Formats: sequence, structure tokens, C-alpha cells
Amino acid sequence: MSKQYTRNEVATATGKEKTLIILHDKVYDVTSFLNEHPGGEEILLDHSGKDGSDDFDDVGHSNDAFELMKKFVVGELNDAEKSHRKPKAAWTSDYAKSQGTKKDEGMNPMLLIAVVVVFLAILYFVYL
Repeated sequence: MSKQYTRNEVATATGKEKTLIILHDKVYDVTSFLNEHPGGEEILLDHSGKDGSDDFDDVGHSNDAFELMKKFVVGELNDAEKSHRKPKAAWTSDYAKSQGTKKDEGMNPMLLIAVVVVFLAILYFVYL
């Protein structure tokens, strides 16, 4: 079981010594990542001690960023304080696909139609 945080506990970690950020009810300690963040440490420090989910969603992070984030998770908000908001679909779609969470849709119907049309065209020209 991961450590449970309150929003007040997260709000106290707002400096370069300890930087906690809430993203979709998970708590991340990004202190060691401040100097490495591609957007600059200011972005992380501006959101330290707060819920940065909306701004995080709006940026559109890469799959590599999602993988990197896993090592910074230190816990989650306690159940009473969770927002239970789903991440915006726009930024999760590629990541979800790469994780295999999107179900297989099978063969593309347009491909099937194209194969049938080509087959009928061959039959037409061979027998006429």
C-alpha cells in the first residue's frame, strides 16, 4: 500500500528542498527532477504543493515522460481528498495504446472493401 497524503501535507513541500506535486490523485516528489525538467524548474516550482493535473493535461507529455514519472510517485491522496477526475483523453490516448489498454479493433473495414474491389476488378478484366 502506498503512503497516503493529505492536501495540507503536500502544500507544505513547496521549495527546492522538497517539491511535491499532485497529478490525478497521485503524489510525486520531483525534487531531484527540478534541474532536468525540459520546461524548466520554474514550472514544477509553480505547481509545487498543488494539484497540477489540469496544466499537466494541457501540455501533452510524451510516452517517455509518462514512463519517467513512475519513478517519482511517492504516494497518493487519501480517499477523502481525491478528486477522482479522469485524465483528459487527448494526452492519454497514445500512452494508453502503448500500454495495451486499448482493445484491439480488428481489421479495418476499408481494407476489406478495397480487397474485394480489387478482386472483382481482376475477375472483370480476366473474363470479359
